[in-house]
Amino acid sequence: MSDFHFYHPIEVRYGDLDPQGHVNNAKHLTYFEQARIAYLIELGLFTKDQSFMEIGVILADVHITYLEPVYFGQKIKVGARVSKLGNKSILCEQNIVDADTDKELAKGEVVMVTYDYRAEKTISVPQEWREKIMEFEGLKQEEGTP
Repeated sequence: MSDFHFYHPIEVRYGDLDPQGHVNNAKHLTYFEQARIAYLIELGLFTKDQSFMEIGVILADVHITYLEPVYFGQKIKVGARVSKLGNKSILCEQNIVDADTDKELAKGEVVMVTYDYRAEKTISVPQEWREKIMEFEGLKQEEGTP
C-alpha cells in the first residue's frame, strides 16, 4: 500500500449490496471511478464545476482482482496511482482497502485514454497533466513514459 499516495474514502451503501449481502462486483468499478475523479481533482487536472465533456479521458481497459468481500457499513478507502504515462494513455493502478486494518480487499488496473469528446478523437496526454502526475507520483521520465 505504500506505493499509493492518494486514497479516497467511500461509503458502502445498502443499495451497493447483492443478494449475498456483500458489495456487488460491478460497484467496484464505480468505487474505482470515484477515486480516479477525486485523484484528478486533487492534482488540479479537473474541477467539480467542469462538464463531463471536459474531463478528457475515456476508459479503455479494466482488470479487477477481488480478494475479499466488502460489506455494508465497512469503512473502506480506494487508492489511485498512475504508474505509467503513454503518449495518449494513462495506466492507473487502484485498490480497495479496509480503512481500519489497511487490508487490501480488491485491486486492479485501469487504462484511460486522453480523449477530445467534442472532436471524438484521442489526443496526447497534455503536458500539464504529465508534469503534475509525474511530480505527485515521483515518477522519473523513463518510468512514466514508454
